[in-house]
Amino acid sequence: MNTATATKIEAILYLKGKPLSLGEIAEYAACDRATVEEGIIELIDDYARRDSALEVVETPNGYSLQLRSDFHDLVQTLIPVELGLGALRTLAAIALNSPILQSDLINLRGSGVYQHVPELVELGFVKKRRDSDSRSYSLQVTPKFHQYFQIEQLPQILATNQKEQQLELDLDLELKEEVAAE
Repeated sequence: MNTATATKIEAILYLKGKPLSLGEIAEYAACDRATVEEGIIELIDDYARRDSALEVVETPNGYSLQLRSDFHDLVQTLIPVELGLGALRTLAAIALNSPILQSDLINLRGSGVYQHVPELVELGFVKKRRDSDSRSYSLQVTPKFHQYFQIEQLPQILATNQKEQQLELDLDLELKEEVAAE
């Protein structure tokens, strides 16, 4: 195998940034499929022998140059999460009402929740489990949410605000009862 061809295939996989079939690689590299297969085997072997953060793998969609799974935690730490405004608002509603039933969240935020929750679960910000008392799911934020957004104080702040609101309601009720008694 020509190392120059393997290097060219490596560059193609890097530049495309997505899995490519043997045919696609052959087209980009301007060579036949057999040469591409040899180049892929050489690349896989080369990456396996060195202590690299990258690897060439075969996926259901083709061959890909990707980060080894050992480094996925690093990706979560270094690459900022892209959340749309709707998903961010849904996450805020979950955080403010955690734990909350998904059915209650839908009543609060609308049907977009059905798209937002799986995304938030996949990103690791929300934990979803079947609620034992209903057919809905219970949703709550994870430690990753607190770490990522750096808001460990959220539960205490809410508890204080809720206590203050309850005291205000109690005072209002007492005032109304006093006025009614007069």
